[in-house]
Amino acid sequence: MRSRTDLESPIGALPIGTFLAALLVGLAGGVAPLRAQAIDVVEMTVDDVAQGYAEGRFTAVELTRAFLARISRYESTYNAFISMNPHALATAEALDVEYAGSGPRGPLHGVPIVIKDNIDYGGLVTTAGWEGFSSAAGGVDMIPGDDAAVVTRLRRAGAIILGKTNLPDFAGHGTRTNSSVAGATLNPYNVDKVPGGSSGGTATAVNASFAVLGLGTETGGSIQNPSSAQALVGVKPTYGLVPLEGVVPLSGTYVDVVGPMARTVRDAAIVLDVIAGPTTEDLATFASEGHMPESGYVAALDVGSLDGRRFGLVGPGWRTDFLPLAEATAEQYEQAIDALKGLGAEVIEDPFAGTDFVEAYAERSSVPSQGTYDMFRYLRGLGPDAPFDTIEEWEALSGREWTRGRRRDGSPAPGPARPSATDEGDAYQAWRHRVRGVFRRVLEEHDLDGLFFPQAGTPNRPVVEDPERPDYAPNNWAELPSNIINDLGVPTVTVPFGYYDDGTPFVVAFIGDKWSEDRLLSYAHAFEQASRARRAPALQAGSDR
Repeated sequence: MRSRTDLESPIGALPIGTFLAALLVGLAGGVAPLRAQAIDVVEMTVDDVAQGYAEGRFTAVELTRAFLARISRYESTYNAFISMNPHALATAEALDVEYAGSGPRGPLHGVPIVIKDNIDYGGLVTTAGWEGFSSAAGGVDMIPGDDAAVVTRLRRAGAIILGKTNLPDFAGHGTRTNSSVAGATLNPYNVDKVPGGSSGGTATAVNASFAVLGLGTETGGSIQNPSSAQALVGVKPTYGLVPLEGVVPLSGTYVDVVGPMARTVRDAAIVLDVIAGPTTEDLATFASEGHMPESGYVAALDVGSLDGRRFGLVGPGWRTDFLPLAEATAEQYEQAIDALKGLGAEVIEDPFAGTDFVEAYAERSSVPSQGTYDMFRYLRGLGPDAPFDTIEEWEALSGREWTRGRRRDGSPAPGPARPSATDEGDAYQAWRHRVRGVFRRVLEEHDLDGLFFPQAGTPNRPVVEDPERPDYAPNNWAELPSNIINDLGVPTVTVPFGYYDDGTPFVVAFIGDKWSEDRLLSYAHAFEQASRARRAPALQAGSDR
C-alpha cells in the first residue's frame, strides 16, 4: 500500500470555479498579505524560491497565494487545470512551521508544482481527462486512497501541489489538449496555435508561470510535444527510471513514463533527482540500479560538456515522415547546429542513412493487448476506501458499459493476461530488442554521444486546421523523436532555441541511449546557458469560467 505524508487529510478536489471564486473573495477581503500579492512569480525557479525563503523575503503561504492569485487572473483564458488542491495553503502553512523549526524539508521545500490529472494525489479526484471518472461531468469520481509514488517523492521533498492539469481523455492526443471534463487548453504564446498534448495542461501552467514546474506523462511524445509547443525543458526518461505506480496507464507495461516539465534544465534536473530511482511500488524501477549518477543529475550539469562531443543530425535514415523540414524549421535548425558547433561539438549528417533502421522499425510488431491488464493493476491500487477499484464496480455505479479497449469489431477487450505471458508480447519484445540493436550500432559506429534533432519538423500547428471544418482536430504534431524513441525506451531532453514569426518556439531535442539522462541534461544545460532563448509569454486576463 502506498504511504501518505501527514500534511493533508483526504478530501475531494474543489471545482476550479468554486476554488478561484473563494480565493478572489479572500484576496478582496485582505486575507492575503499585500506582500504576497507583490511577489513576482514570473519565470521563478527552484533556486529563486529557496533564496527567497532563506532571505526572509516571503513565506510559503505568501508564495502560494501569489501563484494562486496569478492563476485566478489568467486561468479562465488558458484553461490549464482540471482541479485545484484545496489543501495547498494548509500545506504551505505546515511547511513554514517546519522551516522555522528545522529548515527546509528537501530540495523542493515550498516549491509550487502542478501534476497532470492522470497522476494520483490521495483524496483528490483523478479524471485522466475523461468525463466517466468525474461526477461533475456526469460520471463517477475516481478517488485514490493515497498518492502516486512520484507524488509521494515530491511531497517528501517539500513540494506544494497546487492542482491537477488538463489532458485529452486518457492522454490520447499528442497535438491538442481537449478533455471531456474541462474542454480545451490554450497556448499562452499564441492562442490560435496548439498547446501540444497530451501534457498540454502542465505545459501551459508552467509556461504561464502558474507554477514553478510540473509533471507530465508520455507514451508517444506527450512530454516532448507540449514542451516543444511551449518552450519548455521536458525530460522523457528511460522506461523504468521513474515509477509509474498511481498513474493511469496507456501502455504501462512497455512505454509509459513520468517526467518533469520546467522552464530551465536545472529545475528539471532537480525534480529528476527527487522522483527517479528504485521503489517496490514499481518493480520496473529496479532496472535503474547502477545506471543513475552517484552524485545526482544536478551535479552532472556542466556548461562545458558539449566540447568534443559528437551528435547525429536528423535525416531520412531515421524516418521518412515529417521530412524534409519546413523551410522556417530548417532555418532555425541550421542556426541551432551552428550554435552547437560553436560550443565545440561535432555533427554527423543523418548517421542512420545506409542502414536498415527505417525498414526495421516499419516491421514493428503489434503492441500486445495490455490495456486491460494495466488498468486492472491501476484500479486495484486505488485502495479499499476508493469508490470503486474494478471496471465492474464502475459500471455498477455509473449504470454504463465500459467500452474502452474494445476490439475494432466491437467485441470485448481480452482479459487481464500479463502481456509477457502471450505470444504477441514476446514478438513485440523481440522486435524492440532488434531495433534497439540497430540504434546502438549506429551510435557506436559513428562514435556518437547522442542525437540532436528539431523536436518538430514544422512550426506549431493551428488550432483550427480547416476553416470549413473547425471541429477537425487531427493528431498531427510533426514529432521527429516519437514514437520511435518511446518504442526504444530511450531518453530525450528538449530545450528551447528560438521563435517563429507567429510567436511560438523552436525547440531542439537531445536523444541518447538508455540511462543517459545525466549526459543529456548536461548537454541541454550547456546549450541553454549559451543560447538563453526562452522568453515568457505575455498573458491575457479573461472572464471567469
